Amino acid sequence: MQAAPKRFEGDFSSLWRLDVMPPIHRLSWWWYWVIIFVPDPSNPGRTRQLMTLWSTKETEAIRVSGHWWKPGSRMHKDEHGGFVIPGMVCAWWYDGETMHEPLTIRECRMAVVGDNHPLWPREGSGEGAGAIVPIEREDMSLGMLPGNTGMWMSLSSDREARARGAPSTFEAELTPWWGPTSHVTYKNNEYSLGMGYDILRLQGMRCRLKVDGESAEGTAYFQKVTVQAPTFPWFWGMMHFGDGSYLDWFMPHVSPLSSAMDDRPWRRRDFLRHPDNGTGIFHDRVRGRTENFARCEVELSQSDRGLRDHHGHLLPEFRVRVWNGRTQVSLEARAVSRARWTFDQPTMGGMVSHLTYNEYPFEIERIAILDEKGLRTIEDYEWIYGNAEHAWGFLH
Repeated sequence: MQAAPKRFEGDFSSLWRLDVMPPIHRLSWWWYWVIIFVPDPSNPGRTRQLMTLWSTKETEAIRVSGHWWKPGSRMHKDEHGGFVIPGMVCAWWYDGETMHEPLTIRECRMAVVGDNHPLWPREGSGEGAGAIVPIEREDMSLGMLPGNTGMWMSLSSDREARARGAPSTFEAELTPWWGPTSHVTYKNNEYSLGMGYDILRLQGMRCRLKVDGESAEGTAYFQKVTVQAPTFPWFWGMMHFGDGSYLDWFMPHVSPLSSAMDDRPWRRRDFLRHPDNGTGIFHDRVRGRTENFARCEVELSQSDRGLRDHHGHLLPEFRVRVWNGRTQVSLEARAVSRARWTFDQPTMGGMVSHLTYNEYPFEIERIAILDEKGLRTIEDYEWIYGNAEHAWGFLH
């Protein structure tokens, strides 16, 4: 197998730019998103997971899980290409038993600068080093090191979360893993009228995470996203494998659940979806190749184990299948917890649009990877970590 590279590869020149696409009122949304997985020593089938989001939106007001955010100011770009934005830092922490959600939900102004900005402490090249730095008493920053040799992340939990037993501080060092997982992928697509998306992703990284000073080794995923379109329901999920392989799936759709305003994690009427197929990707380290899938199926069912989230709702189970002409992957994953975020945005005519966004730490119950060289199952991997998303509503 390939040795871990010394730097993240690819074009990171737009990593700290928020002006790649012109903003659209109520639709433009920018965020940096990191999810971290570390083994749970108390339960080998589960992982402890930390999700952190740095976000801003072009809107007059939006309610995030009951917290009204009214930015009161717009994004500002200075003459050196740096940005000051009104926004929020949000996070959750799953410790293997308890979902601490929200871990933080903090409204603040944030600076976004690359290493060619005068505020950067040393001379830079503009090739990726930089940071998003909330203007807060505590360090809540995310950044790329010079030479793109690694990333760092710092986070502090809110006082209310600490009172409920959450840890106080998190420090993460993110470093390259191997080949395609640590080579940035970039997608930019404009539909019409300026609507579209712009996405940078690092699909797999090694991670050293300190939780209140206690260290653990794991993996991480990073993305920087600009979305300039109404949001609608989707399934998305990703997995890291013990050999370094990576799998994800994506299925945007419209269903009877699109109009739902409550946050129950599954319901019987969520069975008719259009379109009923999606996409996926598998970086197969054993075969030394990447499989792109243009076919994806996702089925959702109620947990037969009686597992519930901390709101008392029964958790779902996911059945996912992705395939092409050479490789097929099918899996069954059981959600073991749930982080739930709701968004309500006033729109035209006094109406309020809504989105419910769910993230599910899961355990893999079964996986089958079939290709021209044979069948692989869960026994072929030392471990598999993952998280699945399900969102519904129509935010605009």
